[in-house]
This record gives sequence, structure tokens and C-alpha cells, in this order.
Amino acid sequence: MAQLRALVTGIGGQDGSYLAEFLLEKGYEVHGFGRRGTKPIDDRVTMHFGDLVDPAALCGAIAESQPSEIYNLGAESHVGDSFKQPAYTWRATAEPVLTILEYVRWNMPKCRVYQASSSEMFGVMPAPQDEHTAFLPQSPYAVAKCAAHQTVQIYRKAYGVFAVGGILFNHESERRPNRFVTRKISQSVARIALGLQEALVLGNLEARRDWGYSPDFVRAMWLMLQQDDPLDYVVATGETHSVGEFVALAFHYVEEFTGKRFDINERVRVDASFKRPAEVPDLCGDASRAEQKLGWVPTVRFADLVRRMVKHDLGGSEQR
Repeated sequence: MAQLRALVTGIGGQDGSYLAEFLLEKGYEVHGFGRRGTKPIDDRVTMHFGDLVDPAALCGAIAESQPSEIYNLGAESHVGDSFKQPAYTWRATAEPVLTILEYVRWNMPKCRVYQASSSEMFGVMPAPQDEHTAFLPQSPYAVAKCAAHQTVQIYRKAYGVFAVGGILFNHESERRPNRFVTRKISQSVARIALGLQEALVLGNLEARRDWGYSPDFVRAMWLMLQQDDPLDYVVATGETHSVGEFVALAFHYVEEFTGKRFDINERVRVDASFKRPAEVPDLCGDASRAEQKLGWVPTVRFADLVRRMVKHDLGGSEQR
């Protein structure tokens, strides 16, 4: 039996690094696509360099790697930043999916494609959200993700391409960059405990999200491509918590680990400039289809996620 080969775009990010490790453990030959200077998590990964907005570079990586599975995780992934650079967000998030699907359609019809879709596509639709919930995006990022997701559906129905969209709700880890709110919180409370920072400044403390653990979620990505029939799946924990709850729990674990207690009212400040032009108040996923058809359930829940991140950042480890 020939060795399975996977190409992962965005391999330098949180999900890409965990997915690379997961696939290597499964015996895959793993190829990554990213900008020059991207360092994969493991030196067994073969890198192909280029930008997602360059179709020639992306097609070249597919042609060179000849994958049996493509995981498109690359995108402009920060919702807030997408308001500042909407045109680039579109080019880096929506257009590469079309490039991949067209290449697969004409050249590699047996290749299977995973597209990283996002719960942000649901926008202000009432929670809980599942695969039948309509999309009502509230950011340039979410609009681009909607276009990518629906392009996958078109190529699946029109051309028979095995392509799926994993509608992943928020998922975090110790590898999340600190421009994302969860890692900003865990790093900041750790720095406050270590005497390196005075306060944590945030925007909207009331926003509620369904937060899971990235290694759990990359397992779901792989499971989607192992099925007989391609389907889209919501991947979520089914629990919703506010940013304020994340902050409170982070300070709780700081006290548990260090014995130091801090007054949150004195250490957390709200700055309206951090708020987005259009807010999404509540995202909570119903992952019943993933549980029933994939046998997938999350192993790390909210409190354990926060605990892991705070413990890591108190340890002084450098972030990737």
C-alpha cells in the first residue's frame, strides 16, 4: 500500500502545526505550503514556499507534492485585521480555494480536499448553530469564508470533487499567537503574576464563544476526509462562555499555580478602540453530525483549555 501524502497550507499556524504532527503519527508523508521563512513543527515536513494569493505558486506546490489529501488551512485568519485589509483578506481567504479545486478537478480527481471554514460565517444567527443554520457574516473575514465554503459545495455537487468544509468554532491552544484574544489573556495574566505587566486591556468582555482545543479539532479535519461520502461538519464543544469568563478563570488558575491573588477590577481595563466595527455576540455550535457520523467528541473542555494555556505561559515558554 502506497504511503499517503498530504499537503497542508498554513502549516506554520496553530492548526497547521498540530495537523502536521497528527498526520506524521499516522504515517503520512507531509508537505507544507507557506511563505518563505515558515518553519514547520517537524523537520520531516517537506516545505513548498509561496503566497496563497499567487495561484502559480500554489498550483506548483500541488503539482510537486502530488498529495492524496489537501488541507487548506491558510488564510488571513484574524477577524479584526480583516476590517483593516479587506481586499487582501478576500484574496488570501476566498480565492485560493478556487485555485485548489480547479487544479484538483482537472488534474487530480481522486485527491480529497479539506477547507477550513469558520463559525464566523453564522454571524448574528441565533445559537446554537449547526450545518443547516443560514450564514449572516459580520466581517470581511466571514464573507470570504462564506465564499470559500460555498465554492466547496459547488465543486462537490457540480464536478464530484471530494471536498468538505469543516465549520470549526473557536479553538485555541498554547500555540495560539497573542494577537488572538485568548492567548492575549493567558499571556497577560501570566505576565501580571510574574510582575512583567500591570494590566490587561480588552475590548468586548461580553462576546460569547464556543471554545475548544486545537488538537481535538485537527483530528476532526482528518476524520472528515476518511469518510465514504463528502459532507460538511460543524466542529464545536456545545458550550458557550464570555470573554469575561475566560479572564476570570485565567486569574483563578494564576492564583492556583502561584498563590497570588489579583483584583480583576484593578487589573483589567476596557478600551473601546479594541472593539470591532460589527460584533458577533454569541456563537455556540451543535456538533451532533460530527459525533454521529465521525465518532468525534472533544476531549478538552473550557476550564481545562484555560488551565493549560495559563500554565504554559507561566512556565515562560516561548510562543511559536
